[in-house]
Amino acid sequence: MQTARRRLLRALLFPRPPPSSSSPITTLARGASKPFNRALDGSLPRATLGAPWAAIQTRGAKVLGSDVRLGNVIQRKGRIYQVLKAQHTQHGRGGATIQVELRDVDNGNKVTERFRTDEAIERVFVEEKSFTYLYQEGDSIALMEPSTFEQLEVPKELFGKAAGYLKEDLTVTLQYYDGKPMSASVPQRVTCTVVEAQPYTKGLTAAPQYKRVVLDNGLTVHVPPFVEAGDKIVINTTDDSYMTRA
Repeated sequence: MQTARRRLLRALLFPRPPPSSSSPITTLARGASKPFNRALDGSLPRATLGAPWAAIQTRGAKVLGSDVRLGNVIQRKGRIYQVLKAQHTQHGRGGATIQVELRDVDNGNKVTERFRTDEAIERVFVEEKSFTYLYQEGDSIALMEPSTFEQLEVPKELFGKAAGYLKEDLTVTLQYYDGKPMSASVPQRVTCTVVEAQPYTKGLTAAPQYKRVVLDNGLTVHVPPFVEAGDKIVINTTDDSYMTRA
């Protein structure tokens, strides 16, 4: 009986150390509330000690050249570019390529390059925020943040040709990179009013013929012959094409 008590007392006073392992030991730093991993030699990983959080985050991903689209932001040759145009072409027996027009985000310079469709491209992901269009003053566009009602002015050039579709209360999107607005876009579908159109004459030709009309924003688009002045129509802002009557 006394022997058993001695063994119990010895186990409480002199506990055996845990068995060794080849994996890192999770320990709790003095004064810390959460465990961290300590290497076997007792040192801490360098990333834990020095590197800022943002420096070790993944900011992009590899995509194929065939997946590059208008508006994408890519990294190429150490520079950040926004894709302004993207056109796929096939060269007979040769592989397909995509010709892109790029705008340097930092200096605004434009370049044209050609990618193979199977080429790996570094795509950079940007933050998008929605705003309400207020008005235009010179080369500046006034926007409002809908939840806080704070106003923001951005250069008109951020919208490119899509600036023609801006109208009061339209919801637009700003793309941010490194905390600053880099580009802007309008919805893909926008309703416009036809202000000028030739009259529709039935039976003029067997095949349907498209005609030009002038919209209330001054843009000229091609529409079916039955569209008349005063009609409201839906336009695809990506290529300025007629979609349907509103």
